[in-house]
Amino acid sequence: MDGKDEEELARLMRAAIAGDERAYGEFLQRASFLVRGLARRKITHGGIDPEDIVQETLLAIHIKRHTWRSDQPITPWLYAIARYKIIDAFRRGGRRIEIEIGEIAEIFAAPEPETVSEREIGRALSTLAPGQRSVVAAISVNGRSIGETAKSLNMSETAVRVALHRGLAAIARRFGRN
Repeated sequence: MDGKDEEELARLMRAAIAGDERAYGEFLQRASFLVRGLARRKITHGGIDPEDIVQETLLAIHIKRHTWRSDQPITPWLYAIARYKIIDAFRRGGRRIEIEIGEIAEIFAAPEPETVSEREIGRALSTLAPGQRSVVAAISVNGRSIGETAKSLNMSETAVRVALHRGLAAIARRFGRN
């Protein structure tokens, strides 16, 4: 990715944060392409579906888009989220992954992310319909994958993704981060 692509991606995110849905859609398309490439490079053996990493990363970007500092490059922020999702997937699978310090150095300089109390999480989940609540809790709180959640709730993976997206969107609308 060159400087021009980096600036275009940052421009799309700034427009998305300002409320431009078309720009947000284009940003997510470009981001999914970048994350998919990273996931395929890092996940070289079975057991973890790179598409799960893409979906989980895009959801995390949606939830945490307010944490991106618009005066900073966007790809390190985007890749950091994706790397965390890949690491989480390996941990859930009982595997260990080693990462070069240079890959995560920019994270150590970043400010601490906001923390949310269990009470606040419970309050947010209580606003959802039971099906959405189960999906959002399983994935966002308990750290389960789309596949695991689908199997445990006897749903298709597509239905889980839809319920997760709608549930997170409802929480974002309710608590002012839409």
